[in-house]
Amino acid sequence: MASLVLLTGKAVQLQWEQGEFLKRQGLARTVRTVVVKPNRGRILDRNGEILAVSTPVDSITADPRVLCANEAVWQPLVDALEIEMDVITMLCKRAADQEFAYLKRHIPPIDAKAVLDLEFPGVHQLREYRRYYPLGPIAAHVVGMTDIDDYGLEGLERQFEAVLGGEEGLNRIVRDRKGRVVERVQRIKPVRHGSDIDTSIDARIQYATRRALAKSLSEFKAAGASAIVMDAHTGEVLAMVNLPDFNPNRRTHENTSAYRNRAVTDLLEPGSTIKPFTVAMALSSGEFSPDTVIDTSPGTYRIGRNTIHDVHDYGPLTVSRVIIKSSNIGAAKIAMALPPIRLYEMFHDVGFGSTTGIELPGERIGTLVKRKKWRPIEHATLSYGYGMAATPIQIAQAYAVLANGGRMVPVTIRKRNHPVDGERILSTTVARTIVDMLEGVVTRDGTARRAKVYNYRVAGKTGTSHKLVGGQYAEDRYVSSFAGMAPASNPRFVMVVVVDDPRSDRYYGGYVAAPVFAEVMAEVLRLYNIAPDDVSLEQVGVDAKRRGAGA
Repeated sequence: MASLVLLTGKAVQLQWEQGEFLKRQGLARTVRTVVVKPNRGRILDRNGEILAVSTPVDSITADPRVLCANEAVWQPLVDALEIEMDVITMLCKRAADQEFAYLKRHIPPIDAKAVLDLEFPGVHQLREYRRYYPLGPIAAHVVGMTDIDDYGLEGLERQFEAVLGGEEGLNRIVRDRKGRVVERVQRIKPVRHGSDIDTSIDARIQYATRRALAKSLSEFKAAGASAIVMDAHTGEVLAMVNLPDFNPNRRTHENTSAYRNRAVTDLLEPGSTIKPFTVAMALSSGEFSPDTVIDTSPGTYRIGRNTIHDVHDYGPLTVSRVIIKSSNIGAAKIAMALPPIRLYEMFHDVGFGSTTGIELPGERIGTLVKRKKWRPIEHATLSYGYGMAATPIQIAQAYAVLANGGRMVPVTIRKRNHPVDGERILSTTVARTIVDMLEGVVTRDGTARRAKVYNYRVAGKTGTSHKLVGGQYAEDRYVSSFAGMAPASNPRFVMVVVVDDPRSDRYYGGYVAAPVFAEVMAEVLRLYNIAPDDVSLEQVGVDAKRRGAGA
């Protein structure tokens, strides 16, 4: 009886005198405020194919104050997580008085459940998300990647972090003595999940571009390469590929320089790909026509102490054939017949010397200097692409002006899917005349016959420029390029191919870069159901005979 009285008295004391205190202490040990991780938005290609997606994973966390006081469970915990004992011993050295620490991150939920079922004291589970890239390296430079905390590091992941990342939420929860969540008491701050990004990239063209570019890189043992495919009418980039590349599904890479998106960060002297704009300047002045004759004999042209060379002595050339034969002397003489500021303004108007505004990090402005006083040799060499620097995306934007009948459409990596009027840069007549000249380049008489696409008219220009090494032009190292469009009768698609330092006797843009254009553009025209514009009656008959023989 006495014992019952004592117990009753103690219960009354605890309930009335210490009840609030004990309640607060109990809650302090069981109620926690936890972070709710947002689900990162997806990155999609223009047709809805997933380029980046977050999948749920679990991380095993610990309350060091509890875990570090239970050394007996360390070895079983290490075995269950398949981690080193150093993980726990170091945690207990530096964070024994804290209430949160990671033990192992991003493991499959089923594995996390198996660990929790062992009921280690102070060990908990945290739901997180891991980024997955279905295309692997194929779209790596465009899409980019995230770090282990799901924060964007490169590419679109970085550029659109605010859109994709969302905002963390906060919940107040109750855990039992084994660390399991038994009740969600309060939502302190709602989680905001990330939004999707619809890109302009077409995964089919991205595949085709990487395949063709890799073939050229291997064949010519080049140091690197870039290629861009653009819909000139909408300004959308349909493919952007750089080599070497990396696999964004692996967060550790030995060659971190492979992260560089060469298409927007690397500068090159565009060489002969700039000549169409030199001629556009001349035609726009009214002082030249396509039939104006330029004497390029004897294949050299002396300017002060400097001499400009052509590959051959082409003799007298019309302005059209200056483009077809890619005559440096012809381009220089055309440019020097007019004030140098005219050439600068033309290049500037088509986008050189300023960023395109494409929604990717690290885009460089390039180099186009407006001089107070121009030396004759500077004026001359600028006409064929030396003394300036541009990115591949700037070259693509400039060629899109020609393809669009003289209008500049803003470049985008976001899905736009509708034509844009753009800003008038050249007259429709001048733009169309330049495209006609560029068709002549893709013939047996021009420098880019390997850019030809079966049954389609193609227009484009090769470029082969010496590399700058240590501030000097290297005699045997080059950057080879091709910029073109199709179908030439009504241009819609523009493609730029740049191959860095091909190690071959055949280093010209017509050998190295033009075949990449031909292979990819044939696929683009097929996928977008573009009607052939170069089918003669004779060819139709040949094709019919072939089909009959096959039958």
